Amino acid sequence: MSEFLFDDFSSVSAKQWKQKIQFDLKGADYNQTLLTQTNEGITIKPFYHQDDYDRIDIPNIPQEFAICQSIFISDEKTANFLATDALKRGANSILFIADTPFNIATTLKNIDCELHFQLHFLSENFCAELVNHKKKKPFFLNIDIIGNLAKTGNWFYNLNRDFEILNTISKKNSTFLQINVAHYQNAGANSIQQVAYALAHGNEYLNAIEDNKISNQTLLNFNFAIGSNYFFEIAKLRAFRHLWQQLVNEYNTTIDAHIFVKPTLRNKTLYDYNSNMLRTTTECMSAILGGADTISNVSYDEIYHKKNEFGERIARNQLLILKEESYFKNAQNFAEGSYYIESLTKEIAEKALEIFKSIEKGGGFLKQLKDGTIQRKIKENTAKEQTQFNNEELILLGTNKHPNMDDKMNETIELYPFVKTKPRKTLIEPIIAKRLAEKLEQERLKNEA
Repeated sequence: MSEFLFDDFSSVSAKQWKQKIQFDLKGADYNQTLLTQTNEGITIKPFYHQDDYDRIDIPNIPQEFAICQSIFISDEKTANFLATDALKRGANSILFIADTPFNIATTLKNIDCELHFQLHFLSENFCAELVNHKKKKPFFLNIDIIGNLAKTGNWFYNLNRDFEILNTISKKNSTFLQINVAHYQNAGANSIQQVAYALAHGNEYLNAIEDNKISNQTLLNFNFAIGSNYFFEIAKLRAFRHLWQQLVNEYNTTIDAHIFVKPTLRNKTLYDYNSNMLRTTTECMSAILGGADTISNVSYDEIYHKKNEFGERIARNQLLILKEESYFKNAQNFAEGSYYIESLTKEIAEKALEIFKSIEKGGGFLKQLKDGTIQRKIKENTAKEQTQFNNEELILLGTNKHPNMDDKMNETIELYPFVKTKPRKTLIEPIIAKRLAEKLEQERLKNEA
């Protein structure tokens, strides 16, 4: 069919296309009119052509993504009920979140699926007990002592003790490590920084494995957050997979990357909250096309409502509709061959690799966290985005553009939706997650009649 359609047409080079565009511009400057500069330092062109096409290898892309339901454990029986109910309703992966140790047998009763745990504490004995309940399905403890340092400013105990506990746990389970890249995105890091920090953060654990501080791993779980810059987010995940494979090759090891994705909270809004549903839909699409292994959607009311059946069901059904009704079930390779996405992937990978090399020359990720370099770089991009939001150059529809001033939210808020400040002594400056709309929303709340 392709020969029948295209044999009668002569090929057109990229140079010829550009000449035609310049002619149609009638004297307007091509660079100023049609080229767009992004915060990442990438130039977006008006067209991409086979002449400029340079595909890079993206390894280990999954054949199908898992739909994960996130459940906070406040009561074990309730958590178990919510998990079994989610599995009946289409989820095939569960993330349990806990602030303190819980009754494992009660929580995991009749649960047989891919399991993730997000523990806000570090306990050698509890993790050993948890591993004893491991079944044949994928099982991730998701311990990230470096991520905890970056987020809170402190180790769980101290550097040596935290690594000692990791070493003990690593001997019982080979999928216990997580690299929490999502926190960097939610704090304002751009897509290239996220990929670079994921590599540098992960490299600290690779060094620990090589130095026998912890036992070898078969899989590292990278937790990414996805924003609304649709094609960039697809390319971000693909660029990371490419670079991670290059990095582990340098260690002569085969530690694969499992990519766990949630939509970002950075662009979610209190007012016109239904727009959050549109944002998470495109973000989940980017995650799928970027090759995520597991996706856990966030509900449209995540930032101001307590967990509720309606919000959770809608969030899960968004993924189910994409997977089963929108032909995204096996769509992880659909981006392959797209000149634009392939070009973005290559450029993000190249720029992220430069940052990664700079971090390693500067002593590594941990050292640059302690020096405050990583924090400073993220804050620079955060300030740039905030200025763009304030100037309506970065749009959140219904919030800083076309707001409905009749919206009233004071009586609806169940959770505090803004940054919580808790003065405490820390070893390093913590990286603080903050939404773009917070200041504007606080002003509107004060002015509600």
